[in-house]
Amino acid sequence: MDKRSLTERDICTKFILLAVKRAGWDTMLQVREEVYFTKGRITVRGKLVARGTAKKADVVLYYKPNIPLAIIEAKDNKHAIGDSLQQGLDYAETLAISFVFSSNGDGFVFHNRTGLREVKDESLRLDQFPSPEDLWRLYSAWKGLDGSAEALVLQDYYDDGSGKAPRYYQVNAVNAAIEAIAKGQDRLLLVMATGTGKTYTAFQIIWRLWNAGRKKRILFLADRNVPIDQTMVNDFRPFGDAMAKLSTKSKTIERADGTNIDLALALDGKRRIDASYEIYLGLYQAITGPEERQKLFREFSPDFFDLIVIDECHRGSAAEDSAWRKILEYFSAASQIGLTATPRDWLCWVE
Repeated sequence: MDKRSLTERDICTKFILLAVKRAGWDTMLQVREEVYFTKGRITVRGKLVARGTAKKADVVLYYKPNIPLAIIEAKDNKHAIGDSLQQGLDYAETLAISFVFSSNGDGFVFHNRTGLREVKDESLRLDQFPSPEDLWRLYSAWKGLDGSAEALVLQDYYDDGSGKAPRYYQVNAVNAAIEAIAKGQDRLLLVMATGTGKTYTAFQIIWRLWNAGRKKRILFLADRNVPIDQTMVNDFRPFGDAMAKLSTKSKTIERADGTNIDLALALDGKRRIDASYEIYLGLYQAITGPEERQKLFREFSPDFFDLIVIDECHRGSAAEDSAWRKILEYFSAASQIGLTATPRDWLCWVE
């Protein structure tokens, strides 16, 4: 076989992926080919609208679903082994991937972005491609993950079986948040543009922490009813009977699929709290107020919640003089994650 006559796709299939498989990577669960992660920039000139070239990684390797470890960029055999390295590095920066490989089918150039090795670029034969365990050990050492932190970082994402997968920037945000909490950081701020799925991202963070048993009681705070109600019947729906709203007003609302559902309530008509739930969603206005009798949050013990997630935290909860800030101060022992599309200098509570 004249390797130089083969296309880039043939090189990838016949040599690169074969080497990956022989190194112990599960081609069904750990290997994805031609991974599109952007649709291309939209440009508008007068009445003309055009979309730029979509970005596509040749191969992405995952230790577990949504835990990406490495990217491989391929060239045909007329190119040098390292000719696709720079493109791989550019993609790895966007995808928050630590290890980059370039290949033309003769071998690999391996670039280690962690800084743990003196030599960043290393030439490898095809039969020297590292195993999943090899790369995970490097990654875990770089991140400083001990046994318990590693177990949390590897906790599964929620998967409803529909094939829906988080977008790459949601994966970046979820994994970064989980790693930070795993290593003991307890004040986080997620800055994501409007329309990029902050609530879904928050759900995946909460789901992984909750299922790992790291955070057992969680409070999701917002300042408007609509985000609370829609969150309960859409993104947070998998929490099921473990979830309730801190409200006395029963409400039936329509889900995205057109069916109706009654919201579970954690308060009775006398504003007494049902403490048997694990996931609570509430309005600031419903659990606090200027008078002492309105400060419902004080009915919980200060250590009741392990995690508090604050939606649109720029609207008041983080300000030094905000009345709503009292809630966060009261539950100061809990990990606190703020969600915003509008970061401000006065978000000083975030470490």
